[in-house]
Amino acid sequence: MDLTIHQTFLPHLDHEASLDFYRDTLGFEVRNDVEYNGLHWLTVGPAGQPDTSIVLTPAAAMPGLDEEERRTITEMMAKGTYAAVNLATKDLDGAFERVQAGDAEVVQEPTEQPYGIRDCAFRDPAGNLVRIQELR
Repeated sequence: MDLTIHQTFLPHLDHEASLDFYRDTLGFEVRNDVEYNGLHWLTVGPAGQPDTSIVLTPAAAMPGLDEEERRTITEMMAKGTYAAVNLATKDLDGAFERVQAGDAEVVQEPTEQPYGIRDCAFRDPAGNLVRIQELR
């Protein structure tokens, strides 16, 4: 079997804040920007990697959820405990400076982990955890 990761989904709450973070701060390309029934989806991805994308979906758009479940998800997003994505770069310090300058909430400065990687972490505007690992 020959599989690749094509898309992953993260919830978002504010279209403009998500656009600013993923496009302007992280430098991702906007692949798709869809508005449907008052909800906004964004598909973004790293330049030069057209087959890999993050779809930023409105939290309210998940089918089959009741109001209590939506409220729980929104609360978990606010605490940063609902969703996460791991990214990687050869220049962790440069990436950290760029994201920090974009006013993202810093969770962890670049740190050498005891399990052999060096990484940092931020929260995106919806509270999703974004970890950036250094490629060595």
